[in-house]
Formats: sequence, C-alpha cells, structure tokens
Amino acid sequence: MNIGVLALQGDVREHLAALAESDVLARPIRRPEELADVEALVIPGGESTTISKLAVSFGLLDPIRKRIADGMPVYGSCAGMIMLATTVLDGRPDQESFQGIEMTVRRNAFGRQVDSFEGDVAIDDIAGGDFHAVFIRAPWVEEVGDDVRVLGRVSDGQAAGRIVAVRQGNLLATAFHPELTGDLRVHRYFVEMVRQAA
Repeated sequence: MNIGVLALQGDVREHLAALAESDVLARPIRRPEELADVEALVIPGGESTTISKLAVSFGLLDPIRKRIADGMPVYGSCAGMIMLATTVLDGRPDQESFQGIEMTVRRNAFGRQVDSFEGDVAIDDIAGGDFHAVFIRAPWVEEVGDDVRVLGRVSDGQAAGRIVAVRQGNLLATAFHPELTGDLRVHRYFVEMVRQAA
C-alpha cells in the first residue's frame, strides 16, 4: 500500500515516520505525477494559507480535488483539516481548499502560538482510551454537513464541546497533531480506512 504525504510545507517528516511505523510505504508528494502513484494522501499540519498557495503553484490543487471526488482516502491534521474543509473562516480571501469534507472550520480558533496546548480527546471508533492531543494554532469545526460524522470533541476547558475530529466517507480530519505524540492509533485508523476503500 502506497500512501503519500503532501510535502509542500509542514510536518511532513513526522507523518512519513508515523505511516512507516504503521507498516505502509509512505512517500512525499510534490508533483501531480507523484500523486498518481499513491492510493491515499495525508495533508500535514503547517500553515494552511502557505499550503494553499503552494498547491496552486505546484499544480496540485485540481488533481487532489479530482482524486478526492473519485474516492481517494485522505487524512488531514490541523492545517490539513482546514485544507479539506468546504468553508474556511478567518482565512485569506484568496485561500483555496480541496473541498473534501462538508464542514466549516475556523483557522487559529484556539488562539495564537502562545495559546497552543495539549489535552485528552476521546475519539469514536479508536479504542485504547483518550488520545493525548497536541493543538498548535489549531482550527476547530464550527458546523458539519449531514454526511459528516463527528469523531471527537474537546472534553474540558474554555473550548469544551468544540469539534476536533471528523470523518466523511474516505476522508478523515483532526484539529490536532497525532504525528507529534508517538501514539499511532489515528494513523493506523486511517491505514485501515485505506484498506477498506481498496
């Protein structure tokens, strides 16, 4: 199984390592011809406006949108969640997304870099107890469409109840960074999604 990691900007190396530890072949994707060689894609955390601009510059925006429309499994973490959203609040006027998950996300919803935090999140469909989540200038989901399953919410604090993990068909998104924790459950869940889609 080949899973690509969009390698335009962000924590690409960490996702490649987590996927390799999940027993799949993972490779960086920077060009449309590389996208054609993978069965699924991970969109890493980073800076969503930069990823958006580079996706346009590298000719990947439309090919990724087409692959998503054709059913390719995709997982987005943090900025990747923003890139999968149909509607982005507090983004740049020229910001593009891959339009995969019918949801409205708010960029930097938890605050600035200094407001980044770690906390436990219970994620439906993933066994093993709460997931220790790392939120770095993270988005949250303001609303979802009828076909979107909410998998996780913030459990306490000022943001209690905010949606931070969703799934729509073959698409998965989290507001947090599982690739930074050493806990492979989210990546393994995505790998299983890819297997089921094959």
